[in-house]
Amino acid sequence: MPKKLFVIGVGPGSPKYVTDIAKDAIRKSNYIVGYKYTLSTIESIIDRSRQQVLDVTMKTQEEAYQDVYSKMKDGEYCTVPFTGDVNFSESEVVDRLLEIFGDDNVEIIPGISSIQVAAAKSRVPTDKALVITFHVTGDIEQKKKDLLQAVRDKRSVILLPRPWLRDLTKHFMQSDIAKFLRENGIDTSKLRVWVFEHLTTDKETVFQGFVKDLEGKDFSDLSAMVIDQVKRQTYLEF
Repeated sequence: MPKKLFVIGVGPGSPKYVTDIAKDAIRKSNYIVGYKYTLSTIESIIDRSRQQVLDVTMKTQEEAYQDVYSKMKDGEYCTVPFTGDVNFSESEVVDRLLEIFGDDNVEIIPGISSIQVAAAKSRVPTDKALVITFHVTGDIEQKKKDLLQAVRDKRSVILLPRPWLRDLTKHFMQSDIAKFLRENGIDTSKLRVWVFEHLTTDKETVFQGFVKDLEGKDFSDLSAMVIDQVKRQTYLEF
């Protein structure tokens, strides 16, 4: 049996949002490799007396993945957990893990994303909104155009902003988004918005107002934003 990798989503932050199938993967694993915040979400499930746990950063993750793969014996399991849903905002890492372990040896287990929780709390369904993430390292210019067009089309938008403190020209957080929309002709004084920070945790906060109110305000890297232009329709209308 070859080396096996589980790539799993563990929810926005509360252990209550970790699914049973994700818990099973964690318990089965000999190695667990993840970011500090993500590991804290699943700490109660980890057994450090028998599992090797590696706390990594963006800078150290490549070395860690390679090191674990070289140490693993055939038939052993490794779990790489991600906050939220592994299929949202993590494709660059997942693609690399598929290269290292091989597609046939990787099982991807979805999780509950902060996008889903933000949609539920704002009552803006994902099927009536543009869902978009700026939390990527690549170019986001087309994503910005998509955002602008969606707002112009009177669509709701559910998004993850992009923190980039090392280079503020790449920073695209809530204040930057508000300025971007205003500078491109959007009347942000009438555009309703929600900002959720630290969703599902005891640090959770909610901001509700208008997009213009976001200019100059700082929010956590762990935040989701909803531009609310939803028009409710029931089945009685059809």
